[in-house]
Amino acid sequence: MSQGDSTIGITAEQVSRIASEGAWDAHGGVRPEAVQLATNLVEALRNRSGRGLLPGELSDVVAQALNFVVPTFPQIRTEEGFALSAHLLRQVATGPRPLVVVPAGWTPVGWPLFEYAYLSLAIRGYHVLAYTPRGIGWTKAPYSELPWFGTSEGKVNVAGPKDWSDGSRVLDFAIEKLNPSGIAFLGESYGSGIGQLVAANDNRVDVVVALSTWGNLASSLYENDTRHLKAVAALLSLTGGEPADKFDPEELDILAKFAEGRDMDDVVEWGNLRAPENYAQSPDAREIPTFYSNTWHEGLFAANQVLTTFNHLRGPKRLNMWIGDHAAPEGPGLIAPSLAGPNLPLREAYAWLDHYLKGEENGVREWPQVSNQVMFTYVTKSASGNGQNVIVEHARREESATWSEVTTSTEVLTLTDADGSGDGGLGAESVSGWERGFTVGKEPEVVAMDAIMTTGQEEWGGNPKIYHTNEIDRGHALVWSTSEGGVGRRIRGIPRLQLTVASSERSATVVAYLLDVAPDGDARIITHEPNTLTLDGPATVAWDLQAAAYDVPDGHRVMLVVDGLDPLYSTAAVTDSTITVSSPEGALSHLELPLG
Repeated sequence: MSQGDSTIGITAEQVSRIASEGAWDAHGGVRPEAVQLATNLVEALRNRSGRGLLPGELSDVVAQALNFVVPTFPQIRTEEGFALSAHLLRQVATGPRPLVVVPAGWTPVGWPLFEYAYLSLAIRGYHVLAYTPRGIGWTKAPYSELPWFGTSEGKVNVAGPKDWSDGSRVLDFAIEKLNPSGIAFLGESYGSGIGQLVAANDNRVDVVVALSTWGNLASSLYENDTRHLKAVAALLSLTGGEPADKFDPEELDILAKFAEGRDMDDVVEWGNLRAPENYAQSPDAREIPTFYSNTWHEGLFAANQVLTTFNHLRGPKRLNMWIGDHAAPEGPGLIAPSLAGPNLPLREAYAWLDHYLKGEENGVREWPQVSNQVMFTYVTKSASGNGQNVIVEHARREESATWSEVTTSTEVLTLTDADGSGDGGLGAESVSGWERGFTVGKEPEVVAMDAIMTTGQEEWGGNPKIYHTNEIDRGHALVWSTSEGGVGRRIRGIPRLQLTVASSERSATVVAYLLDVAPDGDARIITHEPNTLTLDGPATVAWDLQAAAYDVPDGHRVMLVVDGLDPLYSTAAVTDSTITVSSPEGALSHLELPLG
């Protein structure tokens, strides 16, 4: 199975960097060393030795796994005859054993990227069957003219009905080969969505673990009449080929409509078909033990739609919300071991499997439904030489019996007119009759993140983005904040904003950001959300910002910034147009903060 440079060994230092910094490079692609590690792990299995390929610890993992399983690399045929690249680790012990099926995430590497996770599961006593969903994977392997061994034939169906059918074909293959005692689907990102949808349509699935997942693909990519352009661009860059070669005409048509912002009802219908939320609401939905793991600053599948779906799930369920962005908490642990110890998000995911597939009494039955990591409550210290922090004490986690119990009260803060500083206030007093405007600039004054996935990976590692609020040009954005020296707030849940908006153009986008501002004016982001409006005069609109668990310290201010564009999203705002916010009598502009 030699693939180009696959025989080049990987060092312990490289493995440690993958485990601490994640799989993504600065451009949102997969780090070459992560690909090398995955390739070497597979090569070591084929050779039955990691010598020259892997550092000692990983070589020992391969040797340990080979005491329990026999590795094979089958191709599984779809109904149309396409070959899905797959990898089976079959337990050699006699008697039925449980099976974990792992559809690959949306990366050109396909199933090989998570080989370390498969070995970890095998050592825990599971059969493991990993596969690459149809159409995903490099058309040509890196550094080679050969096809990439983890690539599957066919066209990408984006977790549509063909992928559900493929998941059932994978189950047919596994049951014939293994006769497992129980079956779970475990997936990261794309694989997690496919796992949920296969489980919704095939009653042979007993357990679901969905990491960095979505609940509704439609509202993940298009919410409040705003398209999530960077999210789709990031996904398109990771299929392993050009869109024209990777997608069927139907999907290409949907992608074109999304890119051009036309016929969006068709896009929503397409996305709703791929929404676990819709199947969870069905009267016939099964009570499948389901484990969710997601992030607050999720750049691909924003938090609120996951929460909506989670609340509809029946049967045992668990939601872990973490600091960071897509795949930052659990992704590195799927790829490589960490010197700091087992990856906590994965440790809990595996405990879920151990209880519901193997019957282990490990405390999972007593877990509350929700565990929220409170943003940026970790303790850090400066790392030598690179200007970055390292975490010395992990962020606090809080558990709740249900999501509805996360928020215990609501604070309503009314927006006021500007004072001498040029900023408005956020306070308890009802103030109406004012009007404030800004001119839409060519560049945003605030951005939700510098880059999808990489900014969140830095958050997860103890280095959240710092916003210099004194540098915000008040001519191109509007600012409101609570009073200086105020009391702290425990924000828990989904904030909601109401504004009366007018524009010099018929359409406008307004992007709202909530910031935690220190006395020196530097800030961290709490949450945000855009809204695109078609206007014929002033209109009063209200919308939810994304959920958060955030402690604003005493002496800090909560700041609301309203701008007309963010590079993550489409914008209807026209450069040099004027957007006006007002607060008429009977429709006060206000911010509702969930507290807990």
